[in-house]
Amino acid sequence: MTSAQTDRAAVPWAHTDEADCQHASRILEIVGQRWSPSILLALARGAQRFTEITTVVAGLSSRMLTLRLKQLESARLVERTVIPTTPVSVRYRLTPQGLDLITALQPIAGFVQRWEPRDRS
Repeated sequence: MTSAQTDRAAVPWAHTDEADCQHASRILEIVGQRWSPSILLALARGAQRFTEITTVVAGLSSRMLTLRLKQLESARLVERTVIPTTPVSVRYRLTPQGLDLITALQPIAGFVQRWEPRDRS
């Protein structure tokens, strides 16, 4: 990397302090847990109900989905809405922060597609 490239790469970090890094670490810790990215992706693609998410995310148990949804909700990435019908209906959706995070994760997904070999078995 040339000096000019290094300088350009550092610019986005010019206004980042330690508190920002610690907050980013907390969010990445939640998002980095197993199943969280798949749940966020399912919601970004239109899944709204609990059963829709479990159908779209193969191998995800109901117990784990409940746990992850609570974590994502407490991080303000997912919003839970109870619809007072009989029986009660619950819908999940990404918050504006969750939608923004999906956008921020796209370059990471591109990196993975370019550099991480897929298990073809």
